Amino acid sequence: MTRRRWAWLRMVAGVGILVALGWRLGTEAFLDGLRAITFPALLAALGIGLLTTVSSAWRWCVVAQGLGLPLTLRAAVPDYYRGLLLNAVLPAGVLGDVHRAVSHGRQSGDVGRGVRAVVFERFAGQVVLIAIGLVVLLTQPVAIDFLPGRGTTLGVAAVVVAVAVVAARSDKVRRALAKTWLDARDGLLSRHALPRVALLSAATVVGHIALFVVAARTAGSSASLGALVPLIVLALLVMAVPVNVGGFGPREAFLAVAFGAAGLGAAQGLTTAVVYGVLAMVAALPGVLVLFRRSEHREVLPERPGQRREQVPALVG
Repeated sequence: MTRRRWAWLRMVAGVGILVALGWRLGTEAFLDGLRAITFPALLAALGIGLLTTVSSAWRWCVVAQGLGLPLTLRAAVPDYYRGLLLNAVLPAGVLGDVHRAVSHGRQSGDVGRGVRAVVFERFAGQVVLIAIGLVVLLTQPVAIDFLPGRGTTLGVAAVVVAVAVVAARSDKVRRALAKTWLDARDGLLSRHALPRVALLSAATVVGHIALFVVAARTAGSSASLGALVPLIVLALLVMAVPVNVGGFGPREAFLAVAFGAAGLGAAQGLTTAVVYGVLAMVAALPGVLVLFRRSEHREVLPERPGQRREQVPALVG
């Protein structure tokens, strides 16, 4: 299956989820979410979005500099805003990350490391989010059993083992994995990078949780933070599923089910998800200001011993 077909399939699946929710709960929950949004909520979204974007951009700087790539926070913040906006409005939800990875890599003289820097920093964020999610699952009561069954666990383990065996028999894959590991050790797992990346990732997760709380309160939920936060953290994990339309899809389905199971009302969960989706889009809107602006020039740092750079023309735009 080609990438284009896969992108269309994911979009169709996302639309299907939204249509099913509209058929099951009615369109009023969607409309309630749009009507509930207030000016203070929009201001809160912009403020929280600034904090989470700066934290994420700072994390990108730490990883990139660990790989020997020049990247200042002043250059990273507008590039990150642009990436978030492109992720929100374009299919697949990752094209903004692809753009900033390739753009930074080309301007730095090493596309491969530019791409790996973005992959590492986003991966680190997901790892911290998963760790927080596991803590929530183990310490907080939730109304839905999210732990996979024994059959599912064994099936996933079998797939992982099969992929590992196939990869181990390919020299090209082994070389790529070895190169990736060396870069991960320098850019992500070093004593300088790891604590900073973990702290910045945790700050970003806290910001996303705060925005979700604002969305829930704006949507009219009076549930306690103790009831909301576990559902919010799990919703953030669900949002990693690459089947959505502008971020809408699995998040709405999950929160409708989770709020319903927790006795908070399925319609309330759907309305909260809709409000969050709008506020998240507003938080990324500053990216419009730099959408067509050329990224700041970054001078290439001296090469590390044994480092080979891929020399390519600078990206325009």
